[in-house]
Amino acid sequence: MRIGELAERAGTSTRTLRYYEEHGLIRSRRAANGYRAFDEAELRVVHEIRSLLAVGFDLDDIRPFVACLRAGHATGDVCPDSVAVLRRKLAEVDACRDRLDAVRDQLHHQLTEAIAHRERTCLRRTAP
Repeated sequence: MRIGELAERAGTSTRTLRYYEEHGLIRSRRAANGYRAFDEAELRVVHEIRSLLAVGFDLDDIRPFVACLRAGHATGDVCPDSVAVLRRKLAEVDACRDRLDAVRDQLHHQLTEAIAHRERTCLRRTAP
């Protein structure tokens, strides 16, 4: 299929597909007329790329998933290199959650202190 058809079927732009191709994530061959031609399998690869980008993976993170698909697996997350990336990303998310929990705890403490201070100040003003 030509790049425009792949873009339409994948829900993306031809520019994005060229970008993926420049980075070695998708493959095309040149037809006799010089146009890019993509195999049907590239549609699955593009869907995998887009779904991983949507959850915060970068192009280097995605490479093992693409390689896994190209090795003939039904999904890109079953190969050892893909599993390693998933483990690393999960650890990153857990660390981020821990930092966010600490920020939340600090904000909660500050809010509690601010409310208590305000109540003490208001009570002093209204006391005879």
